[in-house]
Amino acid sequence: MTTDVSGTGRHRAAPTSAPGFSSGGSASDDRRRRDLRKMKLLATSFLIVAAVIYLFTRYLEHRDGADVAAWVGYVRAASEAGMVGALADWFAVTALFRHPLGIPIPHTALIRKKKDDIGDQLGGFIEENFMTPEVIVQRAEQLDLPRRVATWLADPNNAPRVSDEAARAIKLASEMLRDEDIEQFIQATLRWAAEPEWAPPIGRILHQLIAEDRLEPVFQLLCDRAHDWALGSQDLIDRVVESDVGPAWKPKFVTNLMGDRIYRELVDFTYKVRADPNHEMRRSMHEFVKQFADDLQNDPEMVARFENIKRELVGSEEVAGAASTAWNTGKAVIEQMLADPNSTLRNTLTDAAINLGIRIRDDRPLQEKMNWWVARVANHLATNYSREIISVITETVRGWDAEDTSRKIELQVGRDLQFIRINGTVVGSLAGLVIYTISVLIFP
Repeated sequence: MTTDVSGTGRHRAAPTSAPGFSSGGSASDDRRRRDLRKMKLLATSFLIVAAVIYLFTRYLEHRDGADVAAWVGYVRAASEAGMVGALADWFAVTALFRHPLGIPIPHTALIRKKKDDIGDQLGGFIEENFMTPEVIVQRAEQLDLPRRVATWLADPNNAPRVSDEAARAIKLASEMLRDEDIEQFIQATLRWAAEPEWAPPIGRILHQLIAEDRLEPVFQLLCDRAHDWALGSQDLIDRVVESDVGPAWKPKFVTNLMGDRIYRELVDFTYKVRADPNHEMRRSMHEFVKQFADDLQNDPEMVARFENIKRELVGSEEVAGAASTAWNTGKAVIEQMLADPNSTLRNTLTDAAINLGIRIRDDRPLQEKMNWWVARVANHLATNYSREIISVITETVRGWDAEDTSRKIELQVGRDLQFIRINGTVVGSLAGLVIYTISVLIFP
């Protein structure tokens, strides 16, 4: 494929697309090429018409000499100035993108030569005028982003899209997380968790809980469960008494009496412990936990035993395998629920999004607080990372091919630039006519 690169009919092979621009074979690019060729032909036709008129008037002047008609001079001056204007503007437009007529005239092919400078200046302009903290913060506040997003989320008509997007995001995250990576992460987390000593921190936590009387509900729960167990222990006590208490030849009634007595005493004891917060057993439980907490902090033997238990528990293959199995099972269940548009998970996600949107939409103080958060984040980014953000523009422009960049920019704006050539012909003609008229009036 060839393109007219100078407006003079000279053609050259079109280079490939530059990064950052649309593909050279797209329908929109083809349409722009056709429009650009038409405008170039139209602008060139103005120059040709001016040249033909100029040559015709020169012919009349040559043929008629001093007897030439008065209007000929006016038309010749206008057409001559129109040619000059058309050629000057053709040179100016062409010089932006390439060397006119292929001649390496200084200060031509500006876009090719100044591509990197253009990128730097564009980045600097954006940084100085758009990436300032004041502008960014003001724009962030004007957007009122929390209210807009909340209003969109609260609209039930958007619920299917919310569900689809949430499901797609979760599925994408699940696909990105390979099972091997998760297993390695779990194992690394377990190793990391097992490195520090657990005993002293746990001892301090227990000591603090005891000091604040936070363990009493736990003790009460244990006492309740012990009493419930005692109430249902009659059969167990009878079997134990019959097999393990006294001689095997003892009479049955003796076994029953002993079993009933033990059962009543056990039920009575557990009831008293359960009902009396100051029972000696309850106080003993407190003392035991208090001593245990002290030993975890200060007894080297207890610390060593606790740490051995921790290493055996955390470092066992069974624990790591159970964690990996739980991940695989949970992942499979989540993927299955996400595939079903009417699953509980998707409905829950949708309801949660709608409720969140309604909550934010109807709470103006919360919106203002969130706007303040957005403004703070925008200010932080503009203050500390504006150069990094702008570097995306400058480095991207630097990576473009100069030839292709020039061609693509011309394709985008070249059609409008051809009006400069047309206007140059028209304005030049009018200017030439005015100048010639004034000279005739001054020097009749």
